[in-house]
Amino acid sequence: MEVITGGVTAAKGFQAAATAAGIKYQDRMDMAMIVSQVPAVTAGTFTTNVVQAAPVKWDRQMVAEQRCAQAIVVNAGIANACTGAEGMECCRKTAEAVEQCTDIPADQVLVASTGVIGMQLPIEKLQAGVEAMASELKDSIEKGHQAACAIMTTDTKPKEAAVTFEIEGKTVTIGGMCKGSGMIHPNMCTMLSFVTTDLAISKELLQEALKMDVQDTYNMVSVDGDTSTNDTVLLLANGMAGNPEITEKDENYDKFIEALNYINTAFAKKMAGDGEGATALFETKVIHADTKEHAKILAKSVICSSLTKAAIYGHDANWGRILCALGYSGVKFDPEAIELYFQSSFGRIQIYQNGVAADYSEEEAAKILSEEEVTVLVDMKMGEAEAAAWGCDLTYDYVKINADYRS
Repeated sequence: MEVITGGVTAAKGFQAAATAAGIKYQDRMDMAMIVSQVPAVTAGTFTTNVVQAAPVKWDRQMVAEQRCAQAIVVNAGIANACTGAEGMECCRKTAEAVEQCTDIPADQVLVASTGVIGMQLPIEKLQAGVEAMASELKDSIEKGHQAACAIMTTDTKPKEAAVTFEIEGKTVTIGGMCKGSGMIHPNMCTMLSFVTTDLAISKELLQEALKMDVQDTYNMVSVDGDTSTNDTVLLLANGMAGNPEITEKDENYDKFIEALNYINTAFAKKMAGDGEGATALFETKVIHADTKEHAKILAKSVICSSLTKAAIYGHDANWGRILCALGYSGVKFDPEAIELYFQSSFGRIQIYQNGVAADYSEEEAAKILSEEEVTVLVDMKMGEAEAAAWGCDLTYDYVKINADYRS
């Protein structure tokens, strides 16, 4: 597998475009469109929030009933959530606008929205945006980047990734883009993510692969404990790489799983590190747990702890907060047997062992915690299972951003 430059247009046969539709933002692009030259086998996973946005309902039905999709239209600024029948009609009219401009059938058009809950989308602006983008679709890296920028809300940077790998002499590419900064908590999927590949694979295996992989990637992220109404991950595979179609879990399927996991893990970390107001990506890695499930529960408990997140912001080696978060996770363990470490690009230091504080330098710990990516390593001393979870520090700016989000 090779990491390459690019995003949602990296895979063969995928084009993108973006436009400033003026839906809520008046000074930037706020709509994006992704199109496959041919119908693409489609998989999706969606929010578990009982309150679900109209685009989630639309896409969930489309993925369940249709084998393929060919286009995705995304808007930023207004979430089209809690909008009733009018919100669903907006999804339908957006899909029909794509059909009128591109000849792609409306029942092969997926839609996604992100932004303020409870506001109705201005359908005329969406339709005009679709028309503007239809004539600008290209497969360039630049167009993919513009699309990644257009779907941001409180994100501070676009999020893209792409890799290639070989299957029976054919080069296969997976690329994508995602957005996510706030209202993010593990429970599938915690943001919007659009992944494209030119791999040939059955719909059943594509869906299974995505459903499995989100458990160890997007579902291991938390910024603020809030599961969004709009969480969506869509995966399109158009088969244009020319590989023999993957129809069983063989060596080729395993190669795909490895590449898909790289993309989704990259997005999970990019999203956590760009949490609203964040100054650091905060990773918790649990090793030597008795089961994988327990390792995941323990790791999530630490990155979800507001007190621990605040300590990371203050570069404070307050290991008691970490131990406390582990202790209320619901997993049984011997607190006097485990070990805790801080590590970053600056170095690594042990902070807890044998039930008491380790002999460490507070100054050195503070320097380790001052880096942009910080890891808490938890050695459970119980088995061979491990897991990682990703979050961010908790800062004053998080409150400022969310105090006036609608204005």
